[in-house]
Amino acid sequence: MTTTSSRSLQPASALAVFIDQLDAALPQTQCTRCGYPDCRRYAEAIATQQAPINQCPPGGQEGVARLAALTGRSASPLNPDNGIEAPRVLARIDPQWCIGCTLCIKACPTDAIIGANKRMHTVISEECTGCELCIPVCPVDCIVLDNASGPLTGWAAWGEAQASHASARYQQRTTRLQRPAKAQRLLTKAAALSAEAGATTPLNARASAPSAAPAPANSALATASPADKKATIAAILAKARQQRANGS
Repeated sequence: MTTTSSRSLQPASALAVFIDQLDAALPQTQCTRCGYPDCRRYAEAIATQQAPINQCPPGGQEGVARLAALTGRSASPLNPDNGIEAPRVLARIDPQWCIGCTLCIKACPTDAIIGANKRMHTVISEECTGCELCIPVCPVDCIVLDNASGPLTGWAAWGEAQASHASARYQQRTTRLQRPAKAQRLLTKAAALSAEAGATTPLNARASAPSAAPAPANSALATASPADKKATIAAILAKARQQRANGS
């Protein structure tokens, strides 16, 4: 069987495929108990020999076995420092105590909690992965965890379809959160271009003021007509506003 060591020396494309395989073998709860921000980052760490394969409590011992089969490593016992294998849980918010702070909404990796500021929040059971990330951020301890799988643990309590769905939800949330940042970058770029366009000195003004600093030679706006400059800035601003509207 091919070992992780030999795999990590393969071209980047082969390594990417290997990471995809490892990621698919993880339960996609995005709980961070492995010590990494999400399942994908843990898969990347395993693929590059930066992490052992026994750090995923939601996957349990079967999860370790799946990773062992892919990497060629031995299926060592689950590391207790990362947690223990246990039944799957679902978060539930006590309406008597919820103050509508929205902290749990921000912490949930799959957007499984809905609500508004100073309004009661609710967990969408079908979308909850049982990651427990909402528990430590709640300032009034109004979130409880209910057993959702009886005596079943690990992959016996969490199927392939659920993992795939959770992964899709996480990717959607990640994309949504990235939109405002992208829109802000566009606005910053537009502001810089606008300032540059406003600072461009007309030829007749340069003749009467030789001490004025010339426009940058490598600037696209420096050689563009005023109409082209306005059109470029308008297009960037429109795109930024659209990005911000989509992310709101």
